[in-house]
Amino acid sequence: MKPDIKRIAVFTSGGDAPGMNAAIRAVVRTATYHDLHIYGISRGFEGMIKGSLNRLETKDVGNIIHRGGTILKTARSEEFKTNEGRKNAFESLLAYDIDACIAIGGNGTLAGADIFSKEYKIPFIGIPGTIDNDLFGTDSTIGYDTAINTAVDAADKIRDTADSHNRLFFVEVMGRHSGFIALNTAIGSGAGNVLIPETETSIDDLIANLKKGAKRKKLFSLVIVAEGNQNGDASEIAKKIKEKFDFYDTKVTIIGHLQRGGAPTCMDRVLASRLGFAAVEALVKGEQNIMVGIVDNKIKYTSFEDAITKEKPLDDDLLQMAYILGL
Repeated sequence: MKPDIKRIAVFTSGGDAPGMNAAIRAVVRTATYHDLHIYGISRGFEGMIKGSLNRLETKDVGNIIHRGGTILKTARSEEFKTNEGRKNAFESLLAYDIDACIAIGGNGTLAGADIFSKEYKIPFIGIPGTIDNDLFGTDSTIGYDTAINTAVDAADKIRDTADSHNRLFFVEVMGRHSGFIALNTAIGSGAGNVLIPETETSIDDLIANLKKGAKRKKLFSLVIVAEGNQNGDASEIAKKIKEKFDFYDTKVTIIGHLQRGGAPTCMDRVLASRLGFAAVEALVKGEQNIMVGIVDNKIKYTSFEDAITKEKPLDDDLLQMAYILGL
C-alpha cells in the first residue's frame, strides 16, 4: 500500500560530488509536479538533528544544474550515530510534518538512512552520490564521471612535463577502498602502471614492469596510484622505487580534492537528473528503503542493505587491458 506522503525532505551527506545540485534540482521539480511539499535539509544528518529545514520551490533550484558542490551543503555527523542524535533528528522531521526523505550520498549516507528509517518507520529513498563509484546496484554514481575526467586532465598535463624531462611520475588519485577512479584514469591517460586496492602489485613487480619500459628506451612513465592501494601512498612508493631503480628522475603528484570539485560533466548532469526524478517517482509508487540506480541504462531499485554490503567488482577485462596497453 502506498504511504500517504505529502511532505518530503531532501539532503546531501558525506563527501560532495559534482552533480549533486542536478539531483537536488530534479527532486524538487519532480516533487512539485506531483503536488508534494519539498524541504531541503542543510548539512545532511547534522542539519536534520538541528532542524535546519527550509521549503524549496522550483525557483530555488534554477541555474544550479551546472554547479559543482551542493547548495544544501554537506557534513559528517558523529552525533547521528548515537540513539539520542537520531531521536533529535526524528523530532525535527516531526516538527515539519515530513513524511519521507531522499538522501543523496555514498555508503555512509545510505547506512545512516537505513538505520534511521528502520528505527522510526520513515520511508527513505537513496540516490548514489559519490565520486568513488563503489555502490552496488548502479553502473555509475553521481560525480564519478566528472572525477575521472578531472584526474585524466591532470595526468595529461603531468605527461607533458614527464616527457620533457624524462621523468617517472607517481600520480595519486582518490580511492581508499575502490580502484575505479585509478583504473579508468590509467587507461584514459595511457599510464604504464596502476596500483589499486583490489589487486596486489608488489614493489618488485612494479620495478620489473618499469625495467621493461626502460629496456625498450621508454623515456618517461606514469604510474596511477589509488590512495588505498596496499603499498602505501604515492610518496612512500616513490621512495621505495628510488632505492632499487634509479633509471628515471622520480616525482610525485597528489591530485587530491581537485577530483571532487568543478562543474559536472554532461554525463553526470543527466545521470543525476534521472536518479533525482526516479527517487521521487519511487516514493509516489510506494517504494521505500531502496537506492535508485541505473544498470544497463535502466532504472533499478536496490535495497539499502545490498547497496551497502555487496561488493561492486572491477571488470577483470579492464584490468588485463590496462596491463597490456601499459607495456
